[in-house]
Amino acid sequence: MEGDPLKKSLAWLHGVLQGKIGHGIETRVLQGLRVIHAEKGFMQFGFVVPNVVSDVDGNWHVGALASLLDLVGAITTFSYADCVSTVADFNASYYSTAKIQEHVEIESRVMADKGKLIHVVVQVRKKGNGEVIAVGNLWMASNKLTIAQMSNL
Repeated sequence: MEGDPLKKSLAWLHGVLQGKIGHGIETRVLQGLRVIHAEKGFMQFGFVVPNVVSDVDGNWHVGALASLLDLVGAITTFSYADCVSTVADFNASYYSTAKIQEHVEIESRVMADKGKLIHVVVQVRKKGNGEVIAVGNLWMASNKLTIAQMSNL
């Protein structure tokens, strides 16, 4: 795994999903996330919206969705840049809602590399009809933290 940013980013994701990295909120937000495809700077996931992220109407809570956009963007950026990054600018656009237990597809891609700034776009769509639920645009700034240091924050 040493030296392979894709493998390290997937190991990081696995640690978050198991609750070994982070504060627990990340584990709940990503509960059930499945990697469909992963390569340097590009990832696809399958996801069934879990009950723990419900709003009062039984929809996917927009705060939980924003957290997912942030986490998936960070993991995709790590697979590309081989360093932990901090969100310098985050914009989430919401186009529709998803109900609890609804199947969605998530695609994350590095769109631009400007040296210490990397732009990543995360799209969430309903599985089946492809309707866009949300799009996250993240500008990530590289820093010198390691994954081990991040897990202690």
